[in-house]
Amino acid sequence: MPIAQQCLAELSAAQDYFNRSTRNLREEDSTFIPAEGMMTAAQQVAHAAHTIAWFMEGAFRPEGFDMNFEEHVKVAMAYTSLAEAKAWLNREFEAASAAIGIKSDEELSAPLPAGPIMGGLPRTVIFGAITDHTAHHRGALTVYARLKGIVPPMPYMDV
Repeated sequence: MPIAQQCLAELSAAQDYFNRSTRNLREEDSTFIPAEGMMTAAQQVAHAAHTIAWFMEGAFRPEGFDMNFEEHVKVAMAYTSLAEAKAWLNREFEAASAAIGIKSDEELSAPLPAGPIMGGLPRTVIFGAITDHTAHHRGALTVYARLKGIVPPMPYMDV
């Protein structure tokens, strides 16, 4: 199986798991925050969306990853709508899939730019990182759902 196909399968699974896990959250849950200083539900999703774009950009540009995390946080914190954040997340998964679909095995296997974010490892490691990162945030969102009295669905299959 070509490397791009493997990466696409991993992205697709991460997207399915995230969307399934969070589908019971409603628009009125957008601004729910379990405790002061935490992200709202919408901000959690927006942060996950932004990070997909961040991984894709950083992996394929010569200067590597943009380390201006203060600015990255501002982008996610501006979101107040869960529907808008989910739409952004799905657009980022689609954009990542489109970008990967045209990459050769050689491009995907090339090392990441030097630096503190997996520097020198094959670019393909970002797909595991995207999966881990989205899993972290979908897990947090299932806790948010339970705090709202919502039972989150099983992420890995429809039941």
